Amino acid sequence: MKHISHRGGAGENIENTMTAFKHAIDAGSEMIELDVHLTADKQVVVAHDNNLKRVCGMDINISDVNYEDLPEMCETLEVTFSNDKYCQCQNGDRKIPLLRSVFEEFPNIPINLDVKAYNEELIELVHKLICEYDRKDTTIWGNVNAKTSERLYKIDPEIPLLFSFKRCVILLLTFYTGLLPFIPLKESFLEIIMPSPILRWEKSSLTRSMKMLIRIVDIVFMNSFLFKHLERRGIHTFLWVLNEDEDFDRAFKKLGVSAVMTDYPTQLTRYLDEVNKAAEEEERTSSEQKCPLLSSGCRKRAGKVKDKESGGTTSVED
Repeated sequence: MKHISHRGGAGENIENTMTAFKHAIDAGSEMIELDVHLTADKQVVVAHDNNLKRVCGMDINISDVNYEDLPEMCETLEVTFSNDKYCQCQNGDRKIPLLRSVFEEFPNIPINLDVKAYNEELIELVHKLICEYDRKDTTIWGNVNAKTSERLYKIDPEIPLLFSFKRCVILLLTFYTGLLPFIPLKESFLEIIMPSPILRWEKSSLTRSMKMLIRIVDIVFMNSFLFKHLERRGIHTFLWVLNEDEDFDRAFKKLGVSAVMTDYPTQLTRYLDEVNKAAEEEERTSSEQKCPLLSSGCRKRAGKVKDKESGGTTSVED
């Protein structure tokens, strides 16, 4: 698995909509990342923000409104992890969907599920839905908040867990002190931001000291030896949110991560297709260099097999 669509591909469709999820899968995405909150009438909905000012233009909270009263999202949304880019609504779909609807529509698609709030009811209802739709093997869950992640693991350790921010810090400390090989890890996936693209997203607003801090954090976090160690232990690394070919290149070719998360699923699919074609061509060329007889010219010089019409036998001519 290499291709994850962030909020269903927030650069190509309005984020966290059914249209976005369908498009991402059709475009080649192998996993959908989404976020969940709980409405006032205890419905688990797919949305990144509890407050709807950014996505709906209304200063209300999901947690204070019944599902049927939730407003539609705006027709145009800024793509959070790109510089001054916006996404237009496609097919008129601006509805905030239920998590149940996503599970029903995409029963076999792996879901990367961010439980956005520490809320016992939310956690229990999400777990109930995962069990109801038999998705323990096709759902990853977690949150940056350590308390939320600990509760998720406690309620069901069989569901693959993401590292919380606190656990990421512990992971880095034990790695750089040489203790990591001796530390047990309950998480199945490391999902962290690649800091370097921030220098492009927020170029005009960053001070010199902020740029230096980002570069230092990037050096500390983006360590291929750490990712390889985790992979040997069966823990896969996802980097987010990458939207440029140069970042895809760094993630896969230099850092060797398992997958990247993007707002542009079509672009990532195109990149992966080009990489695969280049690898196939390189392998074919290498094979021909190792075995010259595989080239067409050498095959012709090596001999021809002919049927002798008179005798019905075959012979090889040099």
